[in-house]
Amino acid sequence: MVDFPWKDKYDMEDFRQVIAILRHPGGCPWDMAQDHHSIRRNFIEEVYEACEGIDTENTELLREELGDVMMQVLFHASIEEDAGNFNIDDVADQAVKKLIFRHPHVFGTRQVSGTEEVLANWDELKRQEKHQETYTDTLHSVAKTLPALWRAEKVQKKAAKAGFDWPDVSGAFGKIEEETAELREAAARQTNVEEELGDLLFAAVNAARFLGVDPEDALNRATDKFITRFQRVEDGANSAGTDMKTMPLAELEQLWQKAKQQEE
Repeated sequence: MVDFPWKDKYDMEDFRQVIAILRHPGGCPWDMAQDHHSIRRNFIEEVYEACEGIDTENTELLREELGDVMMQVLFHASIEEDAGNFNIDDVADQAVKKLIFRHPHVFGTRQVSGTEEVLANWDELKRQEKHQETYTDTLHSVAKTLPALWRAEKVQKKAAKAGFDWPDVSGAFGKIEEETAELREAAARQTNVEEELGDLLFAAVNAARFLGVDPEDALNRATDKFITRFQRVEDGANSAGTDMKTMPLAELEQLWQKAKQQEE
């Protein structure tokens, strides 16, 4: 049994020590068996759960989930410390230096007129920091591990900063119509369906960007709306004493339209 002191309140150093204890002999067999790849999904899930605390404005949940996110950070840093590559202090050092470098209007002498200039400076300094010499380099820098809609949006924003963009949303709408037609043709031929569907989704993200809509939020809300309407359809079928699976499509469509009317 590990002799670890009980305290009324722990701090980050205690947190770090607990992770180290769990990951080393005498600690937890499961924790000792993990590596970066085995807990990669855990990291992602904890971030999303923290976002749920933000979305629901639940401060208790947010505090708990931020702790879980920090646990993942400390865990990954502990793995690298054992490998002799870096520790959590090295992580903090690099992060602080990055913040100082990218905020010359705070830690240096550069003057800014407002948030737009701050963001422009940030992009400029980031390109310097990452040695991005071309506009294409900035597009390649967008992480492929982002959710696909967010990655598409971010790539489009960087392309727009290079002047490659529609003048207004009408161009994006026209592209949606064009890509829809091409998807119909591909489906009829049964060729390039995935490619054309991807092009249509990319075009839809472009429209969302022009309209100031987060495509991930929009799709999530559409999915929630679908579930709500689906439940009303199923309830309607059950009220009629029928399993919706056996109902003709025309009757299901009637129930669907009735479900939509309940929202008006």
